[in-house]
Amino acid sequence: MNSLLEALANWKPFTALVVGDFMLDQQLYGDADRLSADAPVPVLRVTRQEAMPGGAGNLAEDLIALGGRVRVFGVTGRDAEGALLRESLETAGVETSGLIEDESRPTTVKRNLIGLAQHRHPQKMFRVDFESRDALSKPTAERLLAALDASLVDADVLCLEDYDKGVCDPALCEAVVALARKHGVPLLVDPASRDDFTRYRGCTSITPNRSEAERATGRRHAMTSPEQRETLARELAGTLECEAVVLTLDKDGALLLEHDVDPVSIPTVARDVYDVTGAGDMMLAGLAAARANGLSWPDAVRLANAAAGLEVQIFGVKPIPLADVHRELLRQSGRLTGKLRTVDELRTELAAVRQNGGDVVFTNGCFDVLHAGHVSLLERSAKLGDFLVVGLNSDDSVRRLKGADRPVHTAIDRARVLGALEPVDAVVVFEEDTPIHLIEALVPEVLVKGADYAGKEVVGQDVVERAGGRVELIDLVQGLSTTNALSRLEAGS
Repeated sequence: MNSLLEALANWKPFTALVVGDFMLDQQLYGDADRLSADAPVPVLRVTRQEAMPGGAGNLAEDLIALGGRVRVFGVTGRDAEGALLRESLETAGVETSGLIEDESRPTTVKRNLIGLAQHRHPQKMFRVDFESRDALSKPTAERLLAALDASLVDADVLCLEDYDKGVCDPALCEAVVALARKHGVPLLVDPASRDDFTRYRGCTSITPNRSEAERATGRRHAMTSPEQRETLARELAGTLECEAVVLTLDKDGALLLEHDVDPVSIPTVARDVYDVTGAGDMMLAGLAAARANGLSWPDAVRLANAAAGLEVQIFGVKPIPLADVHRELLRQSGRLTGKLRTVDELRTELAAVRQNGGDVVFTNGCFDVLHAGHVSLLERSAKLGDFLVVGLNSDDSVRRLKGADRPVHTAIDRARVLGALEPVDAVVVFEEDTPIHLIEALVPEVLVKGADYAGKEVVGQDVVERAGGRVELIDLVQGLSTTNALSRLEAGS
């Protein structure tokens, strides 16, 4: 795990190419609280519509979220849905010049009807598909491959995402493998469910799930024991002549088989699964991003497992940002126990907060003998944003500010008490007399101090305001302070 965390701390941008079946996912949301008068079927009263890239398009967005520069290669129809798909990808930052228009076929569309179960929980009711599974015409395939060939010159990794919608026919797959080898670019394949995988022979890796692997080898229900999984993986590796086979096993994690290396079982964290849609795309994106960053296969699978695990916990398909994956792996490593953080750990956590649209709130102090005034300050601070960070003076810092007999409690004990409070999301200790370096490192959206600072310059105010943030002054609870509390104890009252 240490090598993986080190790689994440030094993550580099990469260029990924995606070839495969691109489609448009449409969601029609509404209430489904009555049956039709003319048939015993529910009626969906649509209240909201969404459209987003699906299939290989989802993989492209996942790669963007993991820090990639992404170019895509596939086919759409010459229709409104194709234009919307292209626009959606470009809005996400994907380069789409490799998407070829073919007026002889429709853009693949999956239209989902989603009702609210008990007026609260979204539940998919039905799906309508518009598609052609015919193989590409020779001119269309040649245009696609020519565009791919030109882009492979500066690519770090190539992904093939097959949804059995006609693009990834045997001839095109063989040509993609040949181009990847010609340019020395690793080719990672997420296969469709097929009776055999020979069209992918020569790829660098393949990531079938349990049922796909069983179907492709003709070994139905052959993945129940570690020995059976290993046998199946070796059969796939031998047939496809690939560097690595990654069998994804849902709750059982993944089995990694590298060429001439003993298989490795990589467990996953038990989770509440809400929706498995998109997990396979996120798995491939994680593997591709990791390999583009030079990670070993075991570390790449660990990262991909974490990313896919986060994906299944949300409804629908949503790319998982690298910061979220990094934070999850820090948790799994045991480095994010409690709420005490290092600055580097906190940067990772705050990046995830901001990528999800949240604001970071920062306040600081000694918090030596906690009292109701402290709690009031923290409760009101937390309401000013989405993630409250408390900067805590170190023991030496408190002694310099308060005298040799302070602090009463060590920084570790003070951090533990603060971490037990519900409004506090993270605690970070600083050694200096002021938190200026900490504020410069974190640049919170909201900086909080007590109202006794009215008319005074707040430490870090210029840093926060220069970045577009603000300072908030909160009224203190009169008569409550650590100094007063200690004086009363010394007086025996």
